[in-house]
Amino acid sequence: MTVAPDRAAADFSSYATASLEEARAAIAAHYYDMDLQVVGPSEDLSTRLDVLALGSLTVGDIRFGTQIRTGFAAPDAYHVAVPVSGCFSVQQGRDDVVFATTGSAVFFDPARHIRIDAWSPDCQALTVKIDKHSLHQALESLLDRPLSRAPLFGPSVDVRDGPGRSWARLATWALLERDVSLGLLHRPLIRTRIEQALLEGVLLAAEHTHREELEAPAPPMRPASVKRVMDAVQERPAEAYDAARLAQLAQVSVRTLQDAFRRHVGMSPMAYVYDVRLQRVRDELRAAGAGATTVSDVAHRWGFVHLGRFASRYRERFGETPSRTLRAG
Repeated sequence: MTVAPDRAAADFSSYATASLEEARAAIAAHYYDMDLQVVGPSEDLSTRLDVLALGSLTVGDIRFGTQIRTGFAAPDAYHVAVPVSGCFSVQQGRDDVVFATTGSAVFFDPARHIRIDAWSPDCQALTVKIDKHSLHQALESLLDRPLSRAPLFGPSVDVRDGPGRSWARLATWALLERDVSLGLLHRPLIRTRIEQALLEGVLLAAEHTHREELEAPAPPMRPASVKRVMDAVQERPAEAYDAARLAQLAQVSVRTLQDAFRRHVGMSPMAYVYDVRLQRVRDELRAAGAGATTVSDVAHRWGFVHLGRFASRYRERFGETPSRTLRAG
């Protein structure tokens, strides 16, 4: 296998191999551990993979030179695949098979088992892995409120025109930067902005349960009283808050603050406190090493004393159990 790390930055990598095992290893190093199988003539196998690690995204370009099929699963990522030429099919779990073509990309969630088949010999695809937690954070930032549950995405993205085409072109541009010595992606400020543009851009290109809300006119500014409370909770989430103290921070009555929060945030002030603490629990579980802590220890540190109720809230908020988050971390 020919491996060519980028001349100026280790964030770019390129692979070329005629070996199936070497192709599996290269893909596993950047994407997933795939059950890769050659369906077409094995002598035609000629894998080429170019990859850019861009923070919470892995942007790549891949071709195999022959027909292949594969299967894999990964709980912490979303994936978008855009054929540059050729086509292939994708099945998520037991859902209907969806075909990816040069005009219609596929968006899938590898939390369910993914099966890719009918990969045409001439197929070359832009393939982008997206950290699920980072995409949820980007969506919360655009909505200016926490998510009550994980978004549901449609299986196809139109890349013939509009935001889908722009998004695919931006991802392709990022890959082409491997040929530019000391280009813009070598500057942390630009890298961060490109990463954020791709995260926010896919939310405007893909179909999902919050798409209409994103495209709606911007809501009015939140009252200063609400912002004061939100800022205080974000800065000091572990403090002992109750409705009276939050109202004191907001400099309004308890009833006025509750009404304002429900109107502008979509939940009560104390529900917002618990939501922020749940997020801090998740961050701590994700960062913990194997055997370094337990779910109950982290939950108790953040004020959740009823573990059954905590686990239920956590699963509803993040779509997985806290123990699964800890194992993945």
